[in-house]
Amino acid sequence: MIAQTHQSAPTQFVEANGVRFAYRRFGKTGGVPLVFNIHFTGTMDHWDPAVTDGLAQGREVILFNNAGISSSSGEVPESIEAMAANAAAFIKALGLTQVDVLGFSMGGLIAQTLAIAEPTLVRRLILVGTGPRSGEGMESLTPEAQDIFGASYAEPDHLWLRVHFSPSDASQAAGRRFLQRFRLRSEGRDPEANEKVAPAQLAALAKWGAPRPTPFDYLNELKQPTLVVNGDNDVIIYSINSWILQQNLPNAQLILYPDANHGSLYQYPQRFVAHVAQFLAETGAAD
Repeated sequence: MIAQTHQSAPTQFVEANGVRFAYRRFGKTGGVPLVFNIHFTGTMDHWDPAVTDGLAQGREVILFNNAGISSSSGEVPESIEAMAANAAAFIKALGLTQVDVLGFSMGGLIAQTLAIAEPTLVRRLILVGTGPRSGEGMESLTPEAQDIFGASYAEPDHLWLRVHFSPSDASQAAGRRFLQRFRLRSEGRDPEANEKVAPAQLAALAKWGAPRPTPFDYLNELKQPTLVVNGDNDVIIYSINSWILQQNLPNAQLILYPDANHGSLYQYPQRFVAHVAQFLAETGAAD
């Protein structure tokens, strides 16, 4: 039997909550699986194979498209809470009773909400390039993000060089290597998100980011051990929001990678995989 990888794992489907969820599973089975939640308008094919295959060396990895995204059916909800409920329904439909969860950017908002709503289902949490409710600059797209997403690019993939990487020569070089990995899967790729996805996700993000009194109190409910990761100069979800998460979560540690923007995990994939693998392998009374 040939072990599946990011490049070769087939897209499968499972029904839950009236949605036909598309997903892929690969990696070392037998332990607690790691479920990935992707960023704004992202699909399963927006993950970096260096990250997914790297982590799959030590555990089973599960990628999926939430409701209304790409090859999954249904509509994109206009709230993070409903997205998290769909994620929980998907995980339970696979017959899983305990998972670790990784959330990147908007996926980190979903992951937080999921961990609070399902404390026995979610064992450990990794939050990358994300922030808390009512976080700094999170009531709408940051000015930098508006400029990046509103610009035109000779090659559509070049958008990601500005979203995920800093302007430095070293970071942009890492970005070009990421783009090569990003397109390694040539067969059975996900279709890009359709035109309905971004408006619904933006509505959900606006509700999440809206100012409110004592906005960070909800984080006290998130008891699971949490690893918070970001670049030191994230202009999509400002890096200060990772600090706010770490300061307000009961059991969290923070790593900031140097000369890095939103996609720090893609700039430093080997370092990120090592840090996450170490974190997930830790044992303690909190587990």
